[in-house]
Order: sequence, then C-alpha cells, then structure tokens
Amino acid sequence: MDVKPVIQLDGVEKVYQTGEVAVKAVRGVSLTVMKGEFVAVMGASGSGKSTLMNLIGCLDRPTAGRYLLDGEEVGALTKSELSGLRNQRLGFVFQGFNLLSRTSALENVELPLLYSPSGHGRRELRRRSLAALEQVGLSDRAAHHPSQLSGGQQQRVAIARALVNEPALLLADEPTGNLDTRTSLEIMGIFQELNRKGMTILMVTHEMDIARYCRREITMRDGKIVGDIPVAGRLDAAAELARWRGGEEAAP
Repeated sequence: MDVKPVIQLDGVEKVYQTGEVAVKAVRGVSLTVMKGEFVAVMGASGSGKSTLMNLIGCLDRPTAGRYLLDGEEVGALTKSELSGLRNQRLGFVFQGFNLLSRTSALENVELPLLYSPSGHGRRELRRRSLAALEQVGLSDRAAHHPSQLSGGQQQRVAIARALVNEPALLLADEPTGNLDTRTSLEIMGIFQELNRKGMTILMVTHEMDIARYCRREITMRDGKIVGDIPVAGRLDAAAELARWRGGEEAAP
C-alpha cells in the first residue's frame, strides 16, 4: 500500500513587517510528513514553531515557498477554499480547549459538522458526534456542559471535535500545557491510540517528556529546522499511566 505525504513544505518562509523592520519568523523550511506519522515540533519561545503550525494549519499564508496539504497546493486557494480545507481536512486541538460554555459536550463536537458543505441531517450529526466522543472515552458525558467536566475531560471533548470530520491531519498546539501529570498521560494515550489507527498527528510542545510519546521530533531555532530525528526510547503512555497510578497508590 502506498504511503503518501500529508504535509509537503518546500522552502517555506514567513516574514512579518513591523514598521520598517522585516521579521523573518520562518526561514526556508522544507519538511515532509507522511501519512500515519506522529511528530513533535519543539523549540524555545521565538523559534518559529507556532508560526510554522499556523502555516501548516492554513491559518496564515507563507510569504514564499510551496505548501501541499494532502496533495493539494495551498498557496493557490482562495480564502473560502482555505476555510473549507481547514474544516474538512484539518483537526485542531489547543491548549485552552476553546469550548462553548453554554452548550453540551455533544453540541461542541457537532460544530465542525454544522459548517460542513455536506449538509448532514440531525440524526447523522448526532451519530457522528457520539462516535467521536466514544473514540475519546467520553460518550457518557455527552449531555454535560464544560463547567461540569474536568480539564482532562474538556480536552477530550476538544479532541473529539477535532476528529468529527475525519481529518487527514490532527494539529495539536501544547495540548497538555494546562493539565496535570496524570491527565497529560491520559491525553497522550489517546493520541497514541489514534496514531496506531492511522491518524497523522503534528504536535507543538515545549515539554521534552511529552515529546517522548511521539515517533519523530523536529527542533526549531531562529525560524529554521535544526533537528529532525526519530524519538529514541519512545514511551508508551498507557504503561506510563499505569506505573504512575501504582506509585500514587503506594504513596503514604
């Protein structure tokens, strides 16, 4: 079976003009991510990793270079076409969850489907949204509002929302940044299980221990990729969570 690139960047640059000063946030980045990879993007503040994530997520356009997402050249698309691309082929998970507080978990997950050109009926909306919640182990909380959920459960809802349109690529920006150790392990366990099932995941993180749950680690500095290596000694989140729980129970 052919494995095709989901992300192809060729000499991509992003320059921001601040007054008379040109700030080069991304400098000639070339990168290929194949279907089924799980990649961590790391770097200090100002390294360009967040800008790169915005470019890959079609939230911003490159100043120069070429970007193909799932085989389609992004630079030639209109704003409307980019919006459709984000809705249909990309799933986003953010550090802050970004859930609507006055709607249920199920309704939050349904949101991307409401903007889909497919025009799903009410029954199909509910079926697909419940299936996405089931993937993250939260179907029994479908009627709960965000205020009734823990931080980890809210992040699970956000992941389900990102999955509901069956995207080609899942983008996660510091997804464990607001979570404690146990909950972070649970979230990484979900990502690893999704990846085992074939989901392509690109995750920005500044935490080296979190990057160890990915398969590949990219390091950025001054807008450039300065490291691109397979993760040595990759950790299994489920095993680490079991070990962590055992240590907690043994503590006096």
